[in-house]
Amino acid sequence: MAVEDIDAAIDLYEKSFEMPLVHRETVTEQGVEAVLLDVGDGHVELLAPLGADTPVGKFMAKNGAGLHHVAYAVDDIDAALEGIAAAGIKLIDTEPRIGIRESRVAFLHPRSTGGVLTEIVEPAGGH
Repeated sequence: MAVEDIDAAIDLYEKSFEMPLVHRETVTEQGVEAVLLDVGDGHVELLAPLGADTPVGKFMAKNGAGLHHVAYAVDDIDAALEGIAAAGIKLIDTEPRIGIRESRVAFLHPRSTGGVLTEIVEPAGGH
């Protein structure tokens, strides 16, 4: 979720939805402050742009706050990207980059995924 005020968003999710905050970090390479809140076996990720010229900042200027992308965990991102590309899905990232909690991530183009920006995530050990 792209948010304008990350502290207010944390407060909303923790108090209203009883989702505990489990991780918070600045991911400079992606231009965001990112937060993970637990929900069931997954997470809600809140993203606050570090500036207007970042990908999330540009997204928010165009669309406002709200759903930014969905993410799916995979065991082997390299194999997943190879299979996804072979299936004809357009990749934004042909090589994984580092995401929150040192995970390896890659994005798929929304034109190939029904208009939804999609992230493939290989979590770092222990996550």
